[in-house]
Amino acid sequence: MKIGLGLYREQLTPDNFAFASQAGATHIVAHLTNYFSGRDPQIVSGDPGAGWGDCSSDALWTYEDFAALIADVRAAGLELAAIENLSPRFWADVLLDGPERPRQMEGLKRLVRDAGRAGVPCIGYNFSIAGVFGWTRGPYARGGAHSVAFGIEPVDPDMPLPDGLVWNMRYRPAVDGAAPVTVSNEQLWDRLERFLREIVPVAEEAGVVLAAHPDDPPADRLRGTARLVNRPEKYDRLMGIVDSPANGLELCLGTLQEMPGGDIYEHVRRFARSGRIGYIHFRNVKGKFPRYIEAFVDEGDIDMAEIVRILRDENYTGVLIPDHTPDMRCAAPWHAGMAFALGYMRGLVKNADGLGLSRSASGG
Repeated sequence: MKIGLGLYREQLTPDNFAFASQAGATHIVAHLTNYFSGRDPQIVSGDPGAGWGDCSSDALWTYEDFAALIADVRAAGLELAAIENLSPRFWADVLLDGPERPRQMEGLKRLVRDAGRAGVPCIGYNFSIAGVFGWTRGPYARGGAHSVAFGIEPVDPDMPLPDGLVWNMRYRPAVDGAAPVTVSNEQLWDRLERFLREIVPVAEEAGVVLAAHPDDPPADRLRGTARLVNRPEKYDRLMGIVDSPANGLELCLGTLQEMPGGDIYEHVRRFARSGRIGYIHFRNVKGKFPRYIEAFVDEGDIDMAEIVRILRDENYTGVLIPDHTPDMRCAAPWHAGMAFALGYMRGLVKNADGLGLSRSASGG
């Protein structure tokens, strides 16, 4: 197993690459989407008028963009594990089944081919319209560390999604008088199937794994739109649409744990055994939907040492990244939180071979 660090677009700097290396990471998962243009990056809010990002100026990423990023990462002695998330501007009409869908699909195919040619091994994506919505930020983690939570403040799941927004990001100006977006479960799965049948063969040829993130929060509906992978078994349905190594999973442990029902350890074992995991978000939580908080990696409901043992037993050799972590009270809150998570993860991985068989594998 390999340890990585996820960095947002404005964090892709030599200093943060050095920080990742010093903390024991060997890989980077890069976000190129311009999430925070037009909003405060600290805002995590259920208020439909607060914190909208503006990605309307995002230009489709090219071979040159990917090659330059990989060169910068390698210059720091690291490797690029994945690009995480597509800008809504690139594929809003793929998600919404709008008139620009054919043109946007051709753009996505070109992006995947360029990524493969540059050496990007994986692209994480979330086939979601509402995206992440309804979180609040507060002193919810150990010692009052600032983290995010869902269900602390009530959220109306049918609060309309304003026109021109996908994933809480504006990809075009709103049209006056436009009706709120509504999408049924059947419509969303039909759109996903069409997307995968077109894009997976391109990814397979390009040597790129497409890794699907589950829905967080794992509601049935949010902002008047259906949610896709809000139960572990729905990952099986997604993988079954196109049975290909290029049709994979971005396995988010925190989101899986938030989902009602099921045994996360058996799900992780099953997914690892499938060989279809692109990379893993190594995140811990307390509680389940509809009320949970994101915790320090060592204080949540998941036995993370058991997860590492399972991954070892199933010969998972891919990348783990901390995903979100609580901010620690100091001069560098994000860096301190990530350093704590990376150190804990590195200790688990380095000691996995001496921990014996996992309890599920040994019947314990």
